Amino acid sequence: MKMKKEDLEYFQGILQKQLDDLVRGAGRTVDDMTEIESKSSFPDPTDRAALESDRNFELRIRDRERKLINKIRKALDKIEDGSFGFCEVCGEPIEFKRLEARPVTTHCIECKTTAEEEEKIRRL
Repeated sequence: MKMKKEDLEYFQGILQKQLDDLVRGAGRTVDDMTEIESKSSFPDPTDRAALESDRNFELRIRDRERKLINKIRKALDKIEDGSFGFCEVCGEPIEFKRLEARPVTTHCIECKTTAEEEEKIRRL
């Protein structure tokens, strides 16, 4: 069963806002990092190490956000093509509450739980 038009518009709005916020934040990070580098001189190795540590932490966060941006774009594409809200594994509809909690999800709770259990077993 296809999702209602109002529900699709609701999720599209949420996803688009998240996307806009993430893209805006990424732009600020690049500007901030460039500004700090151009204004800063760190003769003390400890200060320089602290700056590098902070920068690496910030870059890891931005990398996670980049991955989330890709997931958001895929979810928006799924809204457009009519496949949003369906599990990629079993094809069943994903519960509305799950989509509200994580609109970029591609698996129903049952399939996600099974995948996580299998992953846990593989790590052991």
